[in-house]
This record gives sequence, structure tokens and C-alpha cells, in this order.
Amino acid sequence: MGSLRRKRRWYIDGLRFECLQCGRCCAGPGEGYIWVTKAEIKLIADFLKITTTELRRKFLKRIGLRTTIIEQHTTRDCIFLQNSAGPKKCMIYPVRPRQCRIWPFWPSNLKSPSTWNETAKKCLGINRGRFYSYEEIEKIRKNKEIAAKTQRINTKSEALNSKS
Repeated sequence: MGSLRRKRRWYIDGLRFECLQCGRCCAGPGEGYIWVTKAEIKLIADFLKITTTELRRKFLKRIGLRTTIIEQHTTRDCIFLQNSAGPKKCMIYPVRPRQCRIWPFWPSNLKSPSTWNETAKKCLGINRGRFYSYEEIEKIRKNKEIAAKTQRINTKSEALNSKS
């Protein structure tokens, strides 16, 4: 029954997405949470060249047993979405949390064609660019280990590129 249900998902033929790095997925006006793990906190702190204690004090808050990146009070934008001589950019993009990396392939966005297309009103990269097969979408959406490995590889790659 499970495999039959999987084959009937509406995005079985795949979807298109290309990150335009516009920052709209990171912007308010609605309040949200950007959950981070201990490993991600360490990566972000190292990237910003600060201690994890300082990162936690300045940029993170606890919600129950979890930790989230704080938002700017007036705009509700992620605190790391900053203006840097032009459009807003993510200041931690190379080490952004898994939650950000798997956007827009969140279960809430994949509920139906309607939710996907509603999300596309905010995210202009949806329905354009690179084709993702059903299998790729499911891997992105479900497999935390692959996302974590990708994050480590990207971080190492960024470090190597900055040394060259």
C-alpha cells in the first residue's frame, strides 16, 4: 500500500526549481522558525569566526527543546538576511541550515499542486530552472544524512576556494 501511495503523489513526474538567491523565502512578514542543530550551530559560528556561545547569545533562541535563528523584530526577516550593497543576501549561505537547504521541498509545500503554486507566488525560482525527479525530491525532503554530508562538502569546498 505504501509504495502504491508513493506512486500517486502529485509530483511523481518531478518539479523544477532554481534558487535565485532573492531572499524572499527568508523574509517576513510572517513569523517562522529556522531550526538549527548543534552541528549547524558550530558550522555557522566557525563561518562567522565567533564562538558558539557568542552565536547563541546574539543570533539564536531556544523554543522548547529546539534552537532557532532569531528574526529581525520589525520585518520578521531572518537575522542573517542582510542588505549588502544591493538586494538582501544570506550572510551564511554557504553554511545555511538544512531547513534552508531543502527549500522549497518542504512537506508543507508538497502537499498539493495548489500549495506548491501558492508557494511559487513568494518564491520566483519555483517552476523554473533545474529539473528535480521524484526520487531527488524525496531524497532532499527525507534524508537528513545526505543533506548534512552535502553541507560538510560545501563548507570544505568554500574553504578551499577561499584559500585559492
